[in-house]
Amino acid sequence: MAGIHSISGLPQPSWPQRVGPAGPPTHAHTRSADNKGDFAGMLKTYLQHVEKDQQTSAAAVQDLLTGRNEDILPVVSAVAKADLSFKLLVGVRNKVIEAYKQTMNMQV
Repeated sequence: MAGIHSISGLPQPSWPQRVGPAGPPTHAHTRSADNKGDFAGMLKTYLQHVEKDQQTSAAAVQDLLTGRNEDILPVVSAVAKADLSFKLLVGVRNKVIEAYKQTMNMQV
């Protein structure tokens, strides 16, 4: 099992902190300098992460096919990570579209 590599490079999930009576939940990843907690900034950041995962996956497959890498485990791991992040992105998109449609159908 010398070919198995650790997956310590994966980002740790950030869970919402407890909500106090005076405000909304705070997330560790939404309080950066470019992303001041707004939804559009959070989506943009996540889109960049998904794109990076897709590029890493494509590069890993290309390296395997050209013979630069003979270990398949990192390739499978990269492809699975890219697939999972893309599926999550599509799920979020579908929920946003559903919420928009419900908002448009509201009677005022």
